[in-house]
Amino acid sequence: MLALPLTAAVLLHATPTQMGMLTAVELLPFMIFSLPAGVWLDRVPKLPVYVVGESFIAVAAASVPLAWWLGWLAMGWLYAVGFLIGLVHTVAGTAAQVVLTQVVARERLVEAHAKNALATSGAEVAGPGLAGALIKVFGAPLALLVNAVLLLGSALILRHIRIHERRDERPGRHFWRDMKTGLRFVAGQRVLVTLALLMAVWQMCHYAALTVQILFATRTLGLSEQAVGLCYMGMGLGTISGSVFGRRVSHRIGPGPCLVVGYAICGAGWLLVAVAPANAWGVAAFAFMLMSFTTGAVFIFINFLALRQAVTPAPLLGRMTSTMRWLTLLAASPGALLGGWLGEHVGLRAALAFAGGVSLLLVLVAWRLPLIRGLRALPEAERESEWLGVEAQARPTVS
Repeated sequence: MLALPLTAAVLLHATPTQMGMLTAVELLPFMIFSLPAGVWLDRVPKLPVYVVGESFIAVAAASVPLAWWLGWLAMGWLYAVGFLIGLVHTVAGTAAQVVLTQVVARERLVEAHAKNALATSGAEVAGPGLAGALIKVFGAPLALLVNAVLLLGSALILRHIRIHERRDERPGRHFWRDMKTGLRFVAGQRVLVTLALLMAVWQMCHYAALTVQILFATRTLGLSEQAVGLCYMGMGLGTISGSVFGRRVSHRIGPGPCLVVGYAICGAGWLLVAVAPANAWGVAAFAFMLMSFTTGAVFIFINFLALRQAVTPAPLLGRMTSTMRWLTLLAASPGALLGGWLGEHVGLRAALAFAGGVSLLLVLVAWRLPLIRGLRALPEAERESEWLGVEAQARPTVS
């Protein structure tokens, strides 16, 4: 979360445009590989993919201090590392989302995602503070070695999970036809299309803000690496509050309205820091923005993930997940580049104001949609017989 962007911002003195490029490069694999990765994942066990992905990210993280020690470290190296991390997240990240559906009953998906977020909150509280201390003592590149060790530990833990999954073993499968089936399934689900459009706009806002927030902390607020780490501990507090209250709010008002509340919380946080003064109040606003972001993000994702998984039959989970990730992240790279451009040519605050303003407009649009406002419970999954009908439409007719 901190070591890679701080290496770029502090050690390599990256410009806002270069920070935007770094974020965009991390997202590029989603644009290129997400759809074919979904087809492949529906044919293979998901958990081993997840384990191998954690190991690959460990290697990528360890390469940064190695390059620094050899005198090779430059923005080009970070771009390459960012691309590799993005590639792993494209494939292994999709596998990880499907693995959760293999160990949790579908009617408990919102609860499971909330508890999963709560489980990560401890790491989000302790991790940034530890990262800031390590970066202060050893520098950002060497702090990435700790990432590598922890990721390898994660891979070892994941290896001991036992999952008996049902995979698509149909004869005569065809790669491109199967990918087309996944696209048709998503396109035929009004709730999935609506969620994809709303989330694409939110991701644009998210990555516009993400591109400049480290620069805002270090250059506008003048924070040290350790102080930035302490501020980022607010993300863990936000995850805790989002996890504790998100499931309750979703149960009370429904997953659709709870999504809208999440958009509002994130947008308000970005707007607050955009107008905050460059003093102690500004530092407090920055920490509060990070806490608001994770609170809102938990409200958003525990419902977004549960909704899309609830309507999808098991044989299509990989393709649905990869297609939805591809659709929602189409606007993320332009958002990152726009955030970098605004930060360099207008000001860092302008990028944050853009993210907050558009996110609040998204709240108004989403609330006016009856489909979102009326989503008071998780929908039923499509029957596999109906999916087979969709698949048949994708196949060429034989005379």
